[in-house]
Order: sequence, then structure tokens, then C-alpha cells
Amino acid sequence: MLFRLIRPAVFALDSETGHRLALRALAALPTRAPALSGPLAVEVAGLAFPNPVGVAAGFDKDAEVPDALLGLGFGFTEVGSITPLPQAGNPKPRLFRLVEDAAVINRMGFNNGGGEAALARLKARAGRPGIVAVNIGANKDSPDRIADYAVMARMMAPVASYLCVNISSPNTPGLRALQDEGALTSLLDAVIAARAEAGSSAPIFLKVAPDLEPADIDAIARIALDKRLGALVVSNTTISRPALRSHHAGETGGLSGAPLRALATQRLRDFRNATGGAIPLVGVGGIATAEHAWERIRAGASLVQLYSAMVYEGPGLGARIARGLEALMRRDGFASIAEAVGSE
Repeated sequence: MLFRLIRPAVFALDSETGHRLALRALAALPTRAPALSGPLAVEVAGLAFPNPVGVAAGFDKDAEVPDALLGLGFGFTEVGSITPLPQAGNPKPRLFRLVEDAAVINRMGFNNGGGEAALARLKARAGRPGIVAVNIGANKDSPDRIADYAVMARMMAPVASYLCVNISSPNTPGLRALQDEGALTSLLDAVIAARAEAGSSAPIFLKVAPDLEPADIDAIARIALDKRLGALVVSNTTISRPALRSHHAGETGGLSGAPLRALATQRLRDFRNATGGAIPLVGVGGIATAEHAWERIRAGASLVQLYSAMVYEGPGLGARIARGLEALMRRDGFASIAEAVGSE
């Protein structure tokens, strides 16, 4: 209710200023304990999640408020994307609310303060409870992007609940080419080796784009299984443009929010089929209600993440979805989230 009261004032600001204001407000919140394990608890990649509802990468790029987000009832949060060196990202404006479509277009370009600054924050929270993952990326001007991912894996593995390798942002030119079979194999080999060098066993998740052809899906699924990844995160934003009403519809960048829902759900089903259910999936894209999250779980997701819906519904959305999921799980006669995964 509080968010709905202040939303008009927030929406009067440009999108990026509004986002910074939200982070400052979260940072000012009193410290609260993270969600407790309960009926929604689920184990993925050896990690015990108190509930399956998480914050997607992009919201807390620099690991400024992970504990505040966990204190709001999310089962986990993923910070980043973080690159080895600080970078400003693409020119502003680069973040747009499509209010009529309950959507967002961004072309941020991995703007962040760099690995060392984020690492210091994550080290400072050492020993606190809760699952905090780190989404890693490469600098735009790097001469060797695979080496960048290795640097980030070596740096962040000791402080991350899991590492998420992001090769699916459409806003760094050429990045999605790392989804090609040969490049992806080399990249994951480098990340796995770097994790070992760091003396860590943090699971490795891979975040993929929704704009993939069937042959790409099959190849990624085969590599993910071969490399024994912890999970696939399906999916990032889309460069496609379904019918949109907002005057921002023509902006370049990745589209997220409600218009992505159908595509992201179908892509999740595609990866479920391609992997035979042998690797956990994280459903992302257009999730704004408990019913959306439940559909994604029934389609094969062990976990779900949201971001754009919080722009419109506020940071309390995660707890509301978790409460709704518990009711839906009981309504449909399931004893656990794991039992419901892929049951559609």
C-alpha cells in the first residue's frame, strides 16, 4: 500500500533516477532476518532455498542491498552483472518504463562499479544467512572476454552462493555470440577452472537468451549437462518486439516484463524438453503474480526470479508471490515445490 501511494511520485522521475531512489530506500531499511525455511523450501544445486522466489540480476547491480532484499521475504537474490573493471555503461537515457505494457526496455550495458568494489561489500556480509548469488559479465572493451569471466569467477566464487554466467545480455555488442557451441564450451571450461583455483565449490548457473533457435537450445542443453552446471536461468530480456502500446516501444535494448512472459515460458519448456529434466531450471521473464510463478514451476522451473514487476508492484511483491504459491501448491495437492516442478 505504501508503494502504491508513492508510485506516482517515483514515476514522475526518469526510470534510472527512480531505481537509484529505490536502492537508497532499501539501504535505509532496518535489518531484518531472511525468510525462514518452510513448506516452500526447495533444494537446487546443493543449496537450500527457503522459498523459490528470487530477485533477478540487474536490480542490485553492485551488491548494495542483498540483505535488505532477503529481509523482504525473497528466497534468494542475485547481484550484478558485475565486470572486472568499473564501466559506465551505455549513454543515457537507457532505461524506459512502458507503463501501458507493464514492461521495461533497458540498454544499460553492464554499468557497474567493478569487481573489487562489489567484492568488498560481499566480504563485509560474510557469515550472514541467506542465498546471495553473483552474476558475472565481461567488460565491453575487453580484448579477451573469456578471460574476464575467469577473473570474475576466481574473484567471486569464494563469496557467492552460486555464480551465474551471463552471456545473454543484448546490450553488450557480441556478447550473445558466446552462446555458440564452441565459444560456450571454452568459456565454461575457463570459469570452472577459475572456480577450482579459488578453492570454491560454488555451483555455476548459466543465463541464456529467449531469442534462441532450436539447434542453439539443444547445443546449450548438451553442454550444460556435460559440464554439470548447477542450473540454467531461462531467460534474459528479448530483442524481439511483440505488439506494444507505449510510445517507448521503438527504443533499442532488451524488453522485459509482461510482454516477455509467453516467450520466456515457452523457452523454459523447450529447455525442459532438451535436458529431459536432468538439470534444474530457473524461470525468469514476465512473472508478476503467484499464478505466473506457479505456471513456470509447473512448466519445469525449480526457482523463479523477478525484477520488472517490482517496478510496478513494489519490493513487497516477492513475499506476496511466496504466500500465493503456498496456497496454490496446497490447492493442487502437492506436498512440495520439488513435487510440482514440471508437472503440467
